[in-house]
Amino acid sequence: MRVDIRDNDALQAISPDALAAYAKAAGWAKVESYGEYSDVYAAEGLPEIILPRTSLLGDYASVVAQLIEIFTKVAERDELALYRDLVNANRDVVRVRAGGDDDGSPTVDDGVALVGGSRDMLLAAACSLRKPQELYHERADKGATDLLSRVRLGQTEQGSFVVALVVLIPPPTSPEDDAPIERRMTKRLIEALGAARSATESTVAGDRGAFVKAVDKGVSANLCEALDRMISPFRTLDVSVTWSRTRPMESARQSVEFAKADAAILREAARSFRDHEPQPDRILSEPRLIGRSRGSL
Repeated sequence: MRVDIRDNDALQAISPDALAAYAKAAGWAKVESYGEYSDVYAAEGLPEIILPRTSLLGDYASVVAQLIEIFTKVAERDELALYRDLVNANRDVVRVRAGGDDDGSPTVDDGVALVGGSRDMLLAAACSLRKPQELYHERADKGATDLLSRVRLGQTEQGSFVVALVVLIPPPTSPEDDAPIERRMTKRLIEALGAARSATESTVAGDRGAFVKAVDKGVSANLCEALDRMISPFRTLDVSVTWSRTRPMESARQSVEFAKADAAILREAARSFRDHEPQPDRILSEPRLIGRSRGSL
């Protein structure tokens, strides 16, 4: 199906960093500057293209439309699919895919549980970062909830019921630039999910301490409860992260899959974590005076 994208707002949503990242991944390379705000990219067997370095150009939307047309012809894809790749090129996209009924339409309550569980799952990953004071650059006293407030729900997708969480990833400013907190959160998420998946399998095999061993990798009561909440209504649950093209990883996508039977194990792991966590402001016993009382002095 051919879709011709001409909406200015939609085209403006594609950043110059995203255009450059896509072009590089497709084989183009920068060969020279073009004027003050653009660069020339070329590749053997591909048409020469000019990429803007800023979205403040007066004709930016029309330039992006022309580039999408070129990219579409080269990749032999429809414009809508390519547009989605470009608009998410500077974002990590977390997709939570539920395998349920054949028509891919869960009940309202199950859909709400999936959306809420997805939010809680990502929040658990943010809370498990080693340096919580770094969760917000401008104000160190802000926490994981502020980081999560910058995450957006993506558009619905065809197929099984999918919740997409979109995390904007700042582009690197230098080759030595450390990963930003947003990327550390999504990396922590996929690490924690993999650890929870392995702990579930180890528990079935008889290792009663498997979940405790996974705490250092981000597994927590909150994560287990979120997974239980999402998995229980469905046959399968697949959570994947598609990494931003502007900060590429070794693999473009990583995923972890759970089955309905895993929910009970995760529920028990969450209960065990809760039973052993410290209770704030709890007095274990009445204090006793050592030696003489004040009145006997």
